This record gives sequence, structure tokens and C-alpha cells, in this order.
Amino acid sequence: MTFSIAALGILPLTSLSVNAYARLTNQSKLSLRGIESVRFGMTVAEASKVAGTQLVSLNGSPIQTKSSCFYVKPKTGPSGVEFMLDNGRIARIDVVKNSRVTTLKGAKIGDSEARIKSLYPGIKVTPHKYTFQTGGHYMTFVPKDSADKNYRLIFETDGSRVSQFRSGKLPQVELVERCG
Repeated sequence: MTFSIAALGILPLTSLSVNAYARLTNQSKLSLRGIESVRFGMTVAEASKVAGTQLVSLNGSPIQTKSSCFYVKPKTGPSGVEFMLDNGRIARIDVVKNSRVTTLKGAKIGDSEARIKSLYPGIKVTPHKYTFQTGGHYMTFVPKDSADKNYRLIFETDGSRVSQFRSGKLPQVELVERCG
């Protein structure tokens, strides 16, 4: 009888470990290393599994895993979250048109530049490449921890408010034209 009870106790632990991933939702948090359980460097299959939703191309075309740059999105879950693939692996995550998904510190689309500066003291502010059109800025968080030296968090603004933001690995995270 003791063996049966012990065996039953193991089953819930196994189930928990399989389902312990944080699914992508409008409450998901973007970090320097990914979003929820999706991490930079994962394949589409790995990311789909931990995200709890299939990742599909933005326009319905087949996913290009051999391409140096290709975008996918969650089939279900938060809209406006887009994943850049570099040779089939997640290299960057863009948050566009979704003011509910935030960074770990709570920054989101619509926040003022002043709020971003207060959340990320010392953030680097530079003119947007298309300043003549947008009047905006790039606000780039460069981590101090040497383990994160190849990652960035970048907010794009219209000159006063965040219009979109992204996180990713260098050099992909700094590409202005996304996939050119």
C-alpha cells in the first residue's frame, strides 16, 4: 500500500514538469533573454512547445528555417508579438501594436520616454533613423552584466511615447529594417 501511495505522488510531479511552461498571453513579459519560456536560440518547434501555441509565418507562407531573416508569430495568444528567426532560431522578439505585453519592469507601448528613463536609468537615447518622419528616438538598454553583453532591449518612440519595443541578440536586435 505504501508503494502505491508513493507512486501516485510521483504522477502529479511529472505532469507539473511537463506543463510548467508559461504560455504566451497578453500578460507575458519580455526580458533580455526572451519572452516567458521562449528563449533566444530556440528553434520554432522548441519555442512553439514552450509557448503553448504554434508559431506561424506572418503572411501564411511556409516557415523559412534556412533564411538569414524570417518572422513568425503565435497562431493563438497575444497579437502584435513577432519573432525574428535567424537560420531557424529565435534571435529577436518585437512587440508591436500590443500595449498589454510588457517588459519585466512593466514598460509598454504608450509609455512616455520619461517613464522608460525612470525604469531603466542610464538608458541610451539616440535619434531614430527616420527622425525626419517620426521625430522619434531609440532608447537602448545595454545590460551591465557581462553574461548579457550580447543582448539589448530597444524602445522606439515618436519623440514622446513608445510606439514599439524589442529584445534580442546582437546584431539582429539593432536591425532597423527588420529583415531588410
